[in-house]
Amino acid sequence: MEMMVKGGPVMIPIILGSVIGWAIVIERLWVFGRNRVDAFGFAREIFKEIAAGRIDRAVERCAKESRDPLAAVFRIGLARRSLPPDRLEKILEQAGNNQVMRLERHLGALMAVVGVEPLLGFLGTITGLIRAFMSWENAGADVTVGALAAGMYEAMLTTAAGLIVAIPLYLFYTYFVDRIAYISNALTNHCIQLVEALAEARQGGRT
Repeated sequence: MEMMVKGGPVMIPIILGSVIGWAIVIERLWVFGRNRVDAFGFAREIFKEIAAGRIDRAVERCAKESRDPLAAVFRIGLARRSLPPDRLEKILEQAGNNQVMRLERHLGALMAVVGVEPLLGFLGTITGLIRAFMSWENAGADVTVGALAAGMYEAMLTTAAGLIVAIPLYLFYTYFVDRIAYISNALTNHCIQLVEALAEARQGGRT
C-alpha cells in the first residue's frame, strides 16, 4: 500500500486496469477449461455412429458435450442433415464462426489493457520526473535527496507497475489466441468431414 501511495495518482488507473485484466483472464480460463473434449477423438466417435446409421446416438453424444464448440456445431449439422451438402456446409461455417466469436469475447478489452498499462507507466514516469524537477527548482541550491525522492519514486514505481501488470496479461492473451486458432482449425476440418460423412450415409440409405 505504501508503494502504491508513493506511485502517485497514475497508480489508480494502473490498478484498475489490472483488476479488469485479471477478471477477463479468470473468466476466459473458466470458459476454456470447460472445453476439454478431444476434438479428433470426439469427431471419430461421431463419424462411426453416422457410418453405422446411429444418428440418434450421435445427436445424444453431441448434446452431452454441448458446451464444447465442436459438439455444438456438430449438433447443428446433424439436426440439418437433410439439407444439400453445399447449404449444410454454409450453415456449419456460420455456426463455427459463432463459436469462435464466443471464445474471442472480451479479448479485445484484454488487449487494450495490455497496451494501455505500459503507457500509463510511462505517463507516471513523466509526471514523476516533472515532480522531481519542480522540487529541485523550488529548493534551488539547497536541494536534497529527500526533496527529489517523491518524484523519483513515482517515476520508477509507475513504470514497474505498468510492466508487471502488462507482461503476464499479454502471455495469457497469447495463450487464448493460440487456443482459439487451434479450435477454429479443428472446426473447419471436422465440419468438412461431417458434411462428407453425412453425404456418404445418405447415399447408403443410413440417414
